[in-house]
Amino acid sequence: MKWGETMDSTLIILGALALSSAAATVAGCAEDLESDVGSQSNPNSQVQLAPQMGNIHRYFNKAISGEPVSYGLYVAVAGTIAWALMNIGMSTIFALVIGAGVAAFIHGVYAVSAYLGRIVGQSQNFGQPVYLDVVITHLGPIVGHGFIAVFCMLLAAYLATSILGNPFPLPLVALIFGITVGAIGSSTGDVHYGAEREYQKYPFGGGVPVANHGDIDIKAEIGIRNGMDSSYFCSKLGGPLTGLTFGLIVFLDGWRGIVGGILGNALGGSLISKSIIAIIVGIILVAVMVCLNRLVEVYARKKYGPYTDR
Repeated sequence: MKWGETMDSTLIILGALALSSAAATVAGCAEDLESDVGSQSNPNSQVQLAPQMGNIHRYFNKAISGEPVSYGLYVAVAGTIAWALMNIGMSTIFALVIGAGVAAFIHGVYAVSAYLGRIVGQSQNFGQPVYLDVVITHLGPIVGHGFIAVFCMLLAAYLATSILGNPFPLPLVALIFGITVGAIGSSTGDVHYGAEREYQKYPFGGGVPVANHGDIDIKAEIGIRNGMDSSYFCSKLGGPLTGLTFGLIVFLDGWRGIVGGILGNALGGSLISKSIIAIIVGIILVAVMVCLNRLVEVYARKKYGPYTDR
């Protein structure tokens, strides 16, 4: 391959990596905000316990499982449908849209059945009413944010398999992306939802003691708090940070492979040597991030000190 052709190929790969990273960033943000509307993942257990603590609420509570499992299902279903449609000749963009649309429909069905099942169970023992208007007002944002998240992850997975050289089929990469973004939403995004939003009547910084589990805030600034209010709050920090985390994972992993390929070609190496170089670059990246994380943690502890109850 000539030098000019090599440069053109590298530019195409870099463009695909940039697009997939941008799609992953949007997907992570949309996924976290969707889980905030529906009270899924870690804070959902606090919503689940609220009626038992005497807090009758208007939160939408739809956690069928944790976010990694549920989004792994949604994106894998979308990826399988899109992969099948593309194999019978349908254009890529239509196949991705149809796959994401079917996944959004399944998401909506599971969300409604989970909410009704959970709330009806609580109504029998703890007097928690079933608010049909909560279903109507929250279902649109849940399905809409879910569609955006699944479509963007599906686009990133397609770029990974078609241009970036991922050897696995589209449905499997989609499954991995769904599990990954769900895990990030459960860890990164929920910090700005559970302790910060649902427990604003308690001092911030001390965590949530077991004795206070379920004693969540049910009143908002104006009226009764619900999942829509949580989504507005989390769109400032939790959603963008989740998107940034997932986008950086996709970008850095793709960049690791590109650097390995460039250095491997410069050294005239084989595919195995390129893979070894990419692995070494990945190890260096992880080591640098671990050191930076440790420096930030030590700085924060020295700057702010331990939490004190005043």
